[in-house]
Order: sequence, then structure tokens, then C-alpha cells
Amino acid sequence: MYLDPQDEKILAGEGGETRQKMLELLVALGKVFGAEKLVPIRSAQVSGASYKTIGEYGLAWLSTLDAKAVVPAVLNPIGMPRERWQEMGVSEDFAVKQQAVVAAYERLGIGLECTCTPYYLRETSYGDHLAWSESSAVSYANSVIGARTNREGGPGALAAAIIGKTPCYGFHLEENRRPQVIVRVQADTRNWSIAHYGALGYHTGKLVGNRIPFFTGLESADRDRLKGLGAAMAATGAVALYHVEGITPEAVKVPFDLSGLEIITVESAEIEALFRHMPVDAVAVGCPHCSPGELEEIARLLKGKLVMKPFYVFAAQGVIDRNQRTADAIEKSGARVFADTCMVVSPVMEQYSAIMVNSGKALAYVPDMCAAVARIGTIEDCVTEATE
Repeated sequence: MYLDPQDEKILAGEGGETRQKMLELLVALGKVFGAEKLVPIRSAQVSGASYKTIGEYGLAWLSTLDAKAVVPAVLNPIGMPRERWQEMGVSEDFAVKQQAVVAAYERLGIGLECTCTPYYLRETSYGDHLAWSESSAVSYANSVIGARTNREGGPGALAAAIIGKTPCYGFHLEENRRPQVIVRVQADTRNWSIAHYGALGYHTGKLVGNRIPFFTGLESADRDRLKGLGAAMAATGAVALYHVEGITPEAVKVPFDLSGLEIITVESAEIEALFRHMPVDAVAVGCPHCSPGELEEIARLLKGKLVMKPFYVFAAQGVIDRNQRTADAIEKSGARVFADTCMVVSPVMEQYSAIMVNSGKALAYVPDMCAAVARIGTIEDCVTEATE
């Protein structure tokens, strides 16, 4: 692998032991995947932030590092809100350990915007090279924005943040971003909700595995719906990039040759079958974290109502700060808007046996991560369930 003179100095230890080890990690990854060089990145997003997933050994490893990120970098969601953990019901023992994890990352120069939607907080543009790790963020960056990132592991993303570069392989290369399978959606999608797109992703991810799908027949695919589609495919398959005919940037800008590709047909009934009714004891939305538009819709639907079941709404702190009046309006109903965490990584959600969500990603992860049954519904369904 080609390294420039500055990289060679870091590899020789001139930048300190931590930077040396981080570059050794990136070089090893590059060699495994056949990268010829490193590519500078615009930003990084680091997973392994919740104490629920990183544990004491991960925290101990972080504590041995001594360097600073050289590019803008944020954390993935952690196991609790940094400011309102007691209100959410997090134990003090967990909170102390989680705060230690956050402090370790802060010492390394990682920004404390703990979110799976960094694209709402930091400008990201078409063609930018990134080192992001959370699966839904990777999908959104590659597919909806047209940026370039592989799905990095937590240590790899942290190393890239500290070095400012990542190995140039996989989705950083144009030739690896072409469609590999066509998904033909045979349904009237004009009025499909975010939840329907999430259900489509939940179903399609199982069909395409790690291939790059090219969708046809999606007529109402705005950014919030595409976010839900990609997040779910990343959860049930390993889809880090997809294209939508006439909508996503590369499907518009790049003349793909689709001849000879397998065609998978998805019928409306296959998606509707996922919307089954069953009793739940909590409702949670914001997986991935809510956009400003989603917060506004939740506030509108809750206006004048009171929740009768726990209703959790998750969003990035920066999004909440910029839409505080909307968040306050939601909380007038008794629902709670929490930053920094989500239903998947917070131990609080383990107290429930059945959770209603509006996300295909959460539908996939809640059973394993929370040991609860998951039911998917639209935002309207979620509000109705919580208030009646």
C-alpha cells in the first residue's frame, strides 16, 4: 500500500504510539481488502459508544489511547441521554459507566453528538469520502447523499478519525457502486408512509443480502422514507448502498447498465403482511433518529392528546435544540423526546415485553437487542396506540 511521507513518519512512531497503532490498523485493513492507498476523509462517525455494547473491556481499551481526532467526528447513540438519564429511568451504576465511555471519547477529540443521523448536524456532500460506522448512516450517506463510505467497525472509524484517512477500497471506488440486482416494487407506493418504506427494507434486505439493489416503482421516496428503507435493509441484510430509479443521485447522474441483472419482484401484500396487530406496552420512534419533519408530524398528531402508554421519541440533540418548540409540544402529551440514545441501545427498553415502532430497522433489532416483541406501524398508528 502506498503511504505518503507523513504517513511513513506516523507509522515509524513519530506521532506517538496511539497514532502509530491507529495507522497500523488502517494499513492492515487496507491490505486485507486490497486497497492501494489511503484516502483523506471529510468526517468520521464512531460506533461502540453505548456501555451496553462496549462493556468494561472496550472502555479499558479506550482509556489506553492518547491522541486527538484530526477531522470532525461524532459518536453513535449511547445507552442513555447525557442530560436526562434519570428521567428516562437509567440506573446510576449504568450512568457512571456510560459517562466514563463518553469522557474517554471526548478526550480523544470525538464530538459528543451521539447520533445515528450525523448528516442532520454536519454538512455532507456528494462525492465526499467518509469513515462512518453505523449501518443506517452508512446507507444514507452512500445512497441518498452520494458520499463514499464503507461500513467501518468502531476501531476502524476511530482510527480514521485520528489519522484523517481511511483505506481506499469498496464503496470508495466508483466501479464497486454499480447495481447488482433489480428490485421491482409492484404496488401503489404514492401514499406509502415511512413505516411502509421501512417494512419494504426489512423484507428486501432478506432477499438481496449484501448486494446493491436498484429499485423501480417507488413514487413517494423523499429523504425520510429513503432513510427508513436503507436502515431496514442494513439491519436484515448487509446493504450499505442502494439506488432508486430517477431519485437517488447516482441513479440520476450515472448511466447504469442494468442488462442481465436478476429481477426480484415485491408485491404490496408482502409488505402489508408485516403490519400485524398485537398488544404492546410501549411505543418508540426515532430509529434512525427523527428528522425535523418527523418531529413536526409527531407533534401535530399528538396535539390535544395525552399518552396512556410510555411513548419514546429519539432524535439528535442538535435537531432537538433547533426544534425545541416542537419537542416541547410533543412532551405536553406526556411523550418524552430524548437525545443521544435510542430503543435499541438503551437498557431501559428491556423492561418492556412488546414495543410498537415505525421503523423496519427497529422491527429487526428490538427482538434481539431488547428481548421484546416488535410491532411496526405508521406514525399515526403509533400515536393512536399510545393515546387510546
